[in-house]
Amino acid sequence: MLLRAYRRFIWLLDKFCFTLYIRKLEIVGMENVPLEGPLIVASNHLNNADPPAIVLAIPRRPTFMAKKEMIGWPVLGLAFRLYGAFPVDRDGADLRAVRTATQVVNDGQMLVMFPEGTRSRTGSMKEAHPGTGLVALRTGAPIVPVAITGTEDIPFPWIFLKPLSVRHVKVVVGKPFTLPAVQKIDSGAAGDATAVIMAKIAELLPPEYQGVYAPGAASGATAKPVEAT
Repeated sequence: MLLRAYRRFIWLLDKFCFTLYIRKLEIVGMENVPLEGPLIVASNHLNNADPPAIVLAIPRRPTFMAKKEMIGWPVLGLAFRLYGAFPVDRDGADLRAVRTATQVVNDGQMLVMFPEGTRSRTGSMKEAHPGTGLVALRTGAPIVPVAITGTEDIPFPWIFLKPLSVRHVKVVVGKPFTLPAVQKIDSGAAGDATAVIMAKIAELLPPEYQGVYAPGAASGATAKPVEAT
């Protein structure tokens, strides 16, 4: 009961902050989210405000994979854990985090992942880590792509001194899709699956945000040897 009240409080705090500091929060495609069952939400990443934006856009309790440094912060680290976050070491292949993520999804929960691993400093998508594809292949769960724009204009911490200083944040929620099973789940298959997921996110973004996942981009990240269904 207390945990539910805490999560409701966080949602209301998110809503208050976005209302106070952002002139327009536009959410498109909320109806695409399955309200029950295992689910992976995969999004591009521009700012620390992205997780709160997803909380407001998707009407389900989220579980986030968060960088271990955040989970280790005094007070705030505990707050993140209570809200459903668990740590990941971004400096290498964190197999423990992958196992935790897989278990979250297999338990029928909604897992939110940012495949790029960290915020984009340019606003455009950069090559993702294979962890999201690995979890998707291991679980077979539906994947909902999410595209966020506008949060790159949020200047932490100075925004708290400037109400209504950000013009427009938009969250586009795509339709769920699944990946076909593969004969062997290895690093190559995980990388290919992640490329498919990132391409789905890129389809929802304006061209200037698509980066290495833009159609015809020179990077091999756009290769899609596995087709989503």
